[in-house]
Amino acid sequence: MEANWIRESSYTVVFTGAGMSTESGLPDFRSANKGLWEQRDPSKVASIEALENDPQAFIGFYRKRILGASGYEPHRGHRILAGWEQQGFLQSVITQNVDGFHQDAGSRHVSELHGTLRTVHCQSCGRSYPASEFTEGSGRCAACGGMLRPSVVLFGEMLPEAPFEQALTDTERAELFIVLGSSLTVSPANQFPLVAKDSGARLVIVNREPTPLDRYADAVIHGRNIGDVLSEWDEQLK
Repeated sequence: MEANWIRESSYTVVFTGAGMSTESGLPDFRSANKGLWEQRDPSKVASIEALENDPQAFIGFYRKRILGASGYEPHRGHRILAGWEQQGFLQSVITQNVDGFHQDAGSRHVSELHGTLRTVHCQSCGRSYPASEFTEGSGRCAACGGMLRPSVVLFGEMLPEAPFEQALTDTERAELFIVLGSSLTVSPANQFPLVAKDSGARLVIVNREPTPLDRYADAVIHGRNIGDVLSEWDEQLK
């Protein structure tokens, strides 16, 4: 891909997956289950069924995830994207990640498809709290006594409507759609690159391994750090 594609585009959208976060050192979802719950399938522990029927396993897993994420920070790739937004090169970030690193780096227009670990809410009344109420408190809602849970999409739940609709709107407007660190195997989020292509956008995929959508892309980069690729493009834009 040429950096000129970024310069020429009047509406650029970046779509990020787990590979964006793992470059900060953050374990991916399945690696996050090592240790206390290593004998359990993460998709079973992080499910609506576990929340209702095995709350101790659910709480233990997500307390570990929230505390683990707090030990990491955005990498240069996150900061470059935030800088592009400020310079007008980037209009939107769509992310499958729940760590909040894009916002920490300074990005403002972020659609979090799978929610966030930064807040928790009551499963009964919906009241929202900082994540510390879940990791340090009783795990119960001060208002109604209901169970608190992270504000992320659990297995068995639908994606939140507002971020999904915003992401779809941005995708349909895109002239350039760049995928960073996603295997593009999780539905329905993996449909966004195809929607962008169908709407006339150039599609660029940067991922360590091949993806099922590589054949639709205008440019594909495998086996490289996202931070290195973004740094090269950023230099060319200066």
